[in-house]
Amino acid sequence: MEGALAWYTVLPFVALLLSIAVLPLIPGTSHWWEHNRNKLIVALALGIPVAAYMLVVEAADGVVHALVEYAQFIVLLLALFTISGGIHLAGDLRARPLTNTGFLAFGAVIASFIGTTGAAMLLIRPLLRTNAERELKTHTVVFFIFTVANSGGLLTPLGDPPLFLGMLRGVPFLWTLQLLPEWAFVNGLLLVSYFALDKYLHAQEPPAALAFDESNVQPLKVLGKRNLLFLLGVVLCVALVPSVDTHAIATGHALWYQWVPWRELGMLTSMALSLVTGDDEVRYTANQFTWGPILEVAAIFIGIFLTMIPALRVLGQIAPTLPLNEVTFFLFSGGLSAVLDNAPTYATFFEMAHTLGEEASGVTLVAGVPEPYLVAISLGSVFCGAMTYIGNGPNFMVKAVAEEAQVAMPSFGGYIVWAARYLAPVLTAMVCIFIADGWWAKALGLAITAVLLTLAVINIRRGGQRAESADASAAAGSA
Repeated sequence: MEGALAWYTVLPFVALLLSIAVLPLIPGTSHWWEHNRNKLIVALALGIPVAAYMLVVEAADGVVHALVEYAQFIVLLLALFTISGGIHLAGDLRARPLTNTGFLAFGAVIASFIGTTGAAMLLIRPLLRTNAERELKTHTVVFFIFTVANSGGLLTPLGDPPLFLGMLRGVPFLWTLQLLPEWAFVNGLLLVSYFALDKYLHAQEPPAALAFDESNVQPLKVLGKRNLLFLLGVVLCVALVPSVDTHAIATGHALWYQWVPWRELGMLTSMALSLVTGDDEVRYTANQFTWGPILEVAAIFIGIFLTMIPALRVLGQIAPTLPLNEVTFFLFSGGLSAVLDNAPTYATFFEMAHTLGEEASGVTLVAGVPEPYLVAISLGSVFCGAMTYIGNGPNFMVKAVAEEAQVAMPSFGGYIVWAARYLAPVLTAMVCIFIADGWWAKALGLAITAVLLTLAVINIRRGGQRAESADASAAAGSA
């Protein structure tokens, strides 16, 4: 039987979020939670009962669809993670603010073309190695998640899974390129804010750390270049190769080849070739590659994909009562993308907007969706995936790689504080300028932008003054 789901069916999902946020902070459970096996136990303990319940109250389609999407999600991340692990940017640059900002800017550009996961896994290790001598580097990884692992992937369906789902639903491949102004605004402001913060913190580094950094400079050199071809193979699979056609299967009209996950098989083939033909010394010695980060993502996200089935159903039930417009589509899709994973959230709001498109007149439709709504949903899903560790798959992977490199990363709640402080104001300004109507909204957005730029200038000046003071003290001491 099918019917409306009660609100309490979302409680397992809430419990999983609380487990991710709280268990690492409690002294009695923090060490226990470090093991991926225990993360999987919690995820399955909450996810399997939900799946069983949904099989009883609804047809199997919902659970099967969630498991298929999870498999597609994990295979993509696994392939990109494994292949990029065979590429090593050897060398050690000076960990100066301009160098670090260049890393983030380059990653934000390539993220739209090799995916946020590919860009993040390709660049996080050389960025950590560049900053290994510095003591203050947590902020660098956090802004790396903001830009490279999320906001950079807005310009093509290859960049972020939500946009890929849109392409599968009929959105033209090049349509997202029109979001270049929003991409440039958000990433530009984040990079300016990061440069200013890193300028200030760089000036607070102990002189010994900066001297050590200066003495370990080596030019960059790319090792494992053949893996770039395998990375290209994954990109082409995502762009051109079909996967299992769940719709045709559900309606009983699937042909034999529509049952075959061609896309995933192609990505796994590229991954296997990377493992077989790649240089083990590059992967395991130079990159210190381990399977821990991808295992952590796989363990946590199986619980997320299962427990969010009723959460998305309840969202669909209350959708008709929601005040839907461009701004609220951004707020709802963005807010839920931060905690529900942005790909299925995008799909849910896409279908809502598609329903409204059937009733719209005089509005440009893209794949049956009013274009202003599709813009808002795309922006919310991609940008707000950076608001928490679970909003987008690469977030947890970057966190895990950084922690393996002994970088003290914020807790689940601590990361949200960072996002609220640095990312949320940028997104608020973007919404006011590019999405909201009315002169007052534009004025507010420009005012927020001016404040952020002013704070950046202040940090840059403070950093410069502190550096000059340190140089003067060093000169006096040597005299």
